[in-house]
Amino acid sequence: MIATIGVVTLLTACSGNGGTTGTGGSTGATGTYPEENITFVVPFSAGGPTDTVTRMIAEPMAAKLGGKIVVQNVEGAGGTVGAGEVARAEPDGYTVLMHHIGMSTAPALYQNLDYKPLEDFETIGLVTEVPMTIVARKDFQPSTLQDLVTYVKANADKVTLANAGIGAASHLCGLLFQTAVGVKLQEVPYEGTGPALTDLVGGQVDFMCDQTTNTTGQISAGEVKAYAVTTPERVKSLPDVPTTTEAGLPQLQVSVWHGLYAPKGTPQDVVAKLSEALKVALADQKVIDQMAKLGTAPVPAESATPQAHRAKLEEQLGTWAKVIADAGVKAAS
Repeated sequence: MIATIGVVTLLTACSGNGGTTGTGGSTGATGTYPEENITFVVPFSAGGPTDTVTRMIAEPMAAKLGGKIVVQNVEGAGGTVGAGEVARAEPDGYTVLMHHIGMSTAPALYQNLDYKPLEDFETIGLVTEVPMTIVARKDFQPSTLQDLVTYVKANADKVTLANAGIGAASHLCGLLFQTAVGVKLQEVPYEGTGPALTDLVGGQVDFMCDQTTNTTGQISAGEVKAYAVTTPERVKSLPDVPTTTEAGLPQLQVSVWHGLYAPKGTPQDVVAKLSEALKVALADQKVIDQMAKLGTAPVPAESATPQAHRAKLEEQLGTWAKVIADAGVKAAS
């Protein structure tokens, strides 16, 4: 069963170049696209980090394009249900996917994946790279990241590592942590970040690794203990939290990158218009400020291109294939 929650984001009024056609619409030359609403599919629940990032950029992108963007949440199977729907959609520019690092991990996690990231999509551009944080229940014994490493090595059979489910960013970061430290911990998967963080705050689990878009509020409020951010530089919204390099675990480097995709065969002039609108959105001060509050930032303009996005996807597919194979992890098909 596919759980779909459609939420309309009101943007600018459609420009006066024609009416709205039915679903499946125009393949549109540059001069007329868009002639109907564009649907941005988010393959995760409303209110999550990917959904939040999508809604940040939707309004300024629509203003640049001269139309409306509808944000639709299509949940299921670690983002593969929504991605699969977009892969099979009409390649006319009216169905666009926002996905995160999961686009590069799904082929290694799912044995019967019904799409191929490089073959079934047109890349539009990268959007943002969200840092990860290593956080624990506030009364957890270790005080620093080095203390945490020492503690988990000595208590591997007792420590609980939470995540938001197989294939989630928190799960992937947790795998990297265990690889870097050389331990196998008791993992506690949840159906989403919300319940995982709730139990962490409540002291039911020991620690987890998750995106700043999810954890910044709890860290700032003192509801959880923060050990490190997994990026080369400190995060502006969390200035007192050291990097993993500063804290003594430099091999743990990971961020959750997001990008926009269209079905394979979408006209290149349409892809170009979407990419240009993305660049405009990422330069919007409101978007910059909103992202900063969540501990992230837009990518540079040169990364918001189909070419840079495809290069990132190719590199990450290779990286995660090895990490996941080494960990011996497989998701249910």
